[in-house]
This record gives sequence, C-alpha cells and structure tokens, in this order.
Amino acid sequence: MRSGLYPGELSESVYGFDFDKAVASGIKGVLFDIDNTLVPHDAPADQRSIAFLSALREKGLRLGLVSNNREPRVKAFSEACGGIDYVFLAKKPSPEGYRRLCAMLGIREEEALFFGDQLFTDIWGANNAGIRSVLVEPVDKSSDLPRIKFKRILEKPILFMYKNGHKGKKSF
Repeated sequence: MRSGLYPGELSESVYGFDFDKAVASGIKGVLFDIDNTLVPHDAPADQRSIAFLSALREKGLRLGLVSNNREPRVKAFSEACGGIDYVFLAKKPSPEGYRRLCAMLGIREEEALFFGDQLFTDIWGANNAGIRSVLVEPVDKSSDLPRIKFKRILEKPILFMYKNGHKGKKSF
C-alpha cells in the first residue's frame, strides 16, 4: 500500500543529499521547509545554510521556501540567503503553496523536489501537489515546539510501516 504520507525518499540531512543525481533525473527546482529542515526551529539562516543554498544555485537549480510561518520569519531567512523565492502561511499540507511556488520558479511540479522534516505537513503536502518528497531527520529535535513533539510520536508507526514495506527504494 502506498500512502500519501510516505516520502519518496529518506535522507539524514539536506546537506548530505546527492543533488547531482537529482539534476540528472530532471529536477530543476528544489523547495525547502525551513524550521528543522535547514536550521533549528526559529533559528536565523546560518553560514552553513547560506553556503549550501548558494552552491545549489551554482548548479543551476531554482530554489524556494514553503513555510507555514508568517512572512517576517520567511522573508528574513530568504533575504539572508540571497533572496530565495518563498511562500509563507502556506497552509501545509494543502498543495496550493507548493504549486504556487513552482509557478513562481517557472517549473512544473514533476521538475521539483521538496525537503521537509515532518510527515503530516511537509511530506503530505508535497505528495498532494505531485512533487517528489524527501523526509530529512530534524536538524535539532530539542528545538521542536510541544505540538511538533506530539506529531513526531504519531509519525513513528507510519515511518515503521514505510521502512518495512519500502525496503530502501530510491526515487532517483
């Protein structure tokens, strides 16, 4: 059984992902959640995230941020990273924010790859939008808000079923 909550792939971190493979498979744009995907929850862009996103731009990838946060948080992160396109108050898991960002980037959903740290918002939303999804380990679980800690408990049985039924299948 394929669940809309199952990611296309698992990765320890965005920072160790093989983006060359993704580009070779037709990916033209990469969409990211911010909190606990690129940096700890509510943390500003740091040198690591800034350098990482700059390196992806140099590969010719179009980049965007999809966040349920308010605009001041997302805009500040975007500006620190060189002015990445973004959608704030995206209402994830609704697919609309993802689709709107793809349109802003001038790419089709099937040319996009999305990275997030939560199944019920990030991955479900990307899958609903027809975008390949990658679930990453949270950058810093200790920075999670109580509601996110609760959701992570609910994610455990889904991830168990995914890992036992998926057997390491890769999306690329």
